[in-house]
Amino acid sequence: MSSQYTDLPAGLPVPSDDGLAAHLKGIALPNVLFDSTGGHQVDLRAISGTVVVYVYPLTGRPGIALPEGWDEIPGARGCSPQACDFSNHHQQLQDLGATVFGLSTQTNDYQAELKQRLHLSFDLLSDSDFQLKHVLHLPVFEVGKLVLYKRLTLIAEAQTIKKVFYPVFPPDVHASQVIAWLKNH
Repeated sequence: MSSQYTDLPAGLPVPSDDGLAAHLKGIALPNVLFDSTGGHQVDLRAISGTVVVYVYPLTGRPGIALPEGWDEIPGARGCSPQACDFSNHHQQLQDLGATVFGLSTQTNDYQAELKQRLHLSFDLLSDSDFQLKHVLHLPVFEVGKLVLYKRLTLIAEAQTIKKVFYPVFPPDVHASQVIAWLKNH
């Protein structure tokens, strides 16, 4: 596997909090269905217990160039390292009662390839119709002709968002931040 997609280059710009996720804490998870790399649809609201959804813009794929200027966009780079970090800590998250999902606007087929290539231990969800953008007003950015989610993580309990991590940086160690929050709450 190419480290081009699993390692973060030095000197990436750090994203700043633009306030676009401040409204999310306390909102109920929407009752919408997402295609899952597990081969079924997932309704986050229907899951009992703690749900962790890390939202990411775009994962790289060997042989396919990232969008031009990708490394200069604050918070864009690091989706594959973040996925690996959550997979490496998945058992700890489960031991804390959390069900973990990654979510992006990429298609389910694209994400299924990623899950298999990186040997991820949890399912990825496809929001290619931007349901969370419309219902929860999740922050997005544009690069070229693509509209992508900004990186953030939602932790929900009893179907209500209790914690929002935004912005997330560096993404390759974010699972530890989520674990620390779960242990203290």
